[in-house]
Amino acid sequence: MGLHYTLYVEGVTEETLSVIAFEGEESLSEPYRFAIEAASRSAMLRADSIVDMPATLTMWENGEATRFFSGIVSQFVQGDTGHHHTYYSLVLVPELFRLSLRQNSRIFQTQSVPEIMSILLQEMGIDNYAFSLKNTYEQREYCVQYRESDLEFLSRIAAEEGISYHFIHEDGTHTAVFFDDTQTLATLENPVIYNATVGGVAELPFVRTFQFKSQVRPSSVQLKDYSFKNPAYCFINTEQGQELSYQRSTYEHFDYPGRYKRDSAGNPFTRFRLQHLRSDALTGNGKSNVCLVTSGYKFVLEGHNNGELNRDWCVTSVIHHGTQPQALEEAGGEGETTYNNAFYVIPGHRQWRAVPNSKPRVDGPQIATVVGPDGEEIFCDEHGRVKVQFPWDRYGESNEKSSCWVRVSQGWAGAQYGMVALPRIGHEVIVSFLEGDPDQPIVTGRTYHVRNLSPYKLPDHKTMTVLRTDTHKGEGYNELRFEDEADKEEIFVHAQKNMAIKVRNSKDERVDYNRTTSIGNDEELAVAANRKITVEGQQDHKTTGSYLEQIDGDKGLSVQGDFAQKVGGGVGVDASSDITLQSSSKITLKVGGSFVVIHGGGVDIKGPAINLNSGGSPGELALPASPAILKTAAAAGSMFVAHCPMEDE
Repeated sequence: MGLHYTLYVEGVTEETLSVIAFEGEESLSEPYRFAIEAASRSAMLRADSIVDMPATLTMWENGEATRFFSGIVSQFVQGDTGHHHTYYSLVLVPELFRLSLRQNSRIFQTQSVPEIMSILLQEMGIDNYAFSLKNTYEQREYCVQYRESDLEFLSRIAAEEGISYHFIHEDGTHTAVFFDDTQTLATLENPVIYNATVGGVAELPFVRTFQFKSQVRPSSVQLKDYSFKNPAYCFINTEQGQELSYQRSTYEHFDYPGRYKRDSAGNPFTRFRLQHLRSDALTGNGKSNVCLVTSGYKFVLEGHNNGELNRDWCVTSVIHHGTQPQALEEAGGEGETTYNNAFYVIPGHRQWRAVPNSKPRVDGPQIATVVGPDGEEIFCDEHGRVKVQFPWDRYGESNEKSSCWVRVSQGWAGAQYGMVALPRIGHEVIVSFLEGDPDQPIVTGRTYHVRNLSPYKLPDHKTMTVLRTDTHKGEGYNELRFEDEADKEEIFVHAQKNMAIKVRNSKDERVDYNRTTSIGNDEELAVAANRKITVEGQQDHKTTGSYLEQIDGDKGLSVQGDFAQKVGGGVGVDASSDITLQSSSKITLKVGGSFVVIHGGGVDIKGPAINLNSGGSPGELALPASPAILKTAAAAGSMFVAHCPMEDE
């Protein structure tokens, strides 16, 4: 029978479609695509029985299946109808292609790249995949798929971690294999023969052309990054290329940021960057009719006149061509079935890395809401970072798991000085992204909205500048307010509970008009040195209770005018030494109708009776009547009660 092709689509009988021709391309880390031209005696094939269905293109050699290309039908076209056949065209792609049809924005946290890839595949119902990984993969604290298809996202993060993929085809099925070391790829069992001079019919498939190319590529890579947790550390990682004898070694590729925060991640990232930059530094390409040449496999080339090329090669890409014109009765005798391919390879000992897709960039700031655990009002870590919920995140539940810890910009930030104003749960914030990277959000602003209104109604109070807080898990607030309306200018301070002011040196205070102080409870004033009060007008002092005064030194009182005291009770004076009363005019002591007048001309005494050394008795020293006041005065060491027993003694 020789070479022939068949096409089977699930749900369609195997004889229904006859292959006329096909062209397919398969490459490492890309979904393959086979465009197949077919014919059928039925003109009634419909898309609903073909599209999105499993299908297999099989290559047969002398009645034996030698190669399968399995996948799903992504495109179906019904063409013209001839004398006996209707023409159809189909496109065969892997199940992985389905990931390209779903675009998403979502957040993955504390998961490794292989774990994230598995989630994407399983969500699409893809079970035929396998990992062949030698490296270990750290969990990514925060990894964002942002406005990317699932396939773009999977391919990007895989390439960032040095993971590539290829496909293994079997009859009716195919498996995506994810690998991180080309040395683990399988080698074809038999060598591939090079024969550039063959004539006639060759007994075995062969390579008819082969070229080897060397080209200048970057010779080294240096990446640098930054982490706020270790700001003084440079985070520089350098990787030097190998096999540079044919080029200069001064072509350095430097980039910032390197997209890593630890050297344990920076070292492999730098190595992978160099490997993908130099993946095509040394390459080969050729043409053959060897149908087993497959991307993701190696083969050993034999028979080349340049012995250095007779070695193992890793296939990175293949373009397949096949024709089968005799499938059409209308084209009978126009030619035999043919197969040939063009392939691209790298030396088998070299590593191949996929070029990562460009990381999506966030075009500008976004709005988010601060979130946290139930029952909390303020939620942060030791760095003052908060969690946020983005409007585009359909998977987040507006709790402490909605995002990574996000740093908050402050108006001033120094070494244990500056300002701190943490956004609270429910606050709306403006989030920017470092270098536009969705993996690196930072809160740069706050905004009010219809539920979180400003402290004072606007625009009624548009002249106010306000700083108002909200009591944590309670009612109340602290406030500093500035009113700038003309003739109503005011600075207002409200402390919900305590207020403490500490001045390490002098405090100067000037009030050009009135000052009123109202204290609802006690006031205590302690002055370590001197105190001076000057009142240029009248001073009124009213004490509705008792007035206690203790002076540990001297007391002097100078009155330029009259001095009068009125006491509703008794007056007592106790002096440990002399008591002197002096007047430039006279001194009068008066009780009822009796009096004593001392003046410069003598002493006048008048009374109903004057007793000398007989009659009468001395008065008692007048003391405060309240025992509580006595206790307070005695405890303070007031001299006029120091010798008096307390009422309860």
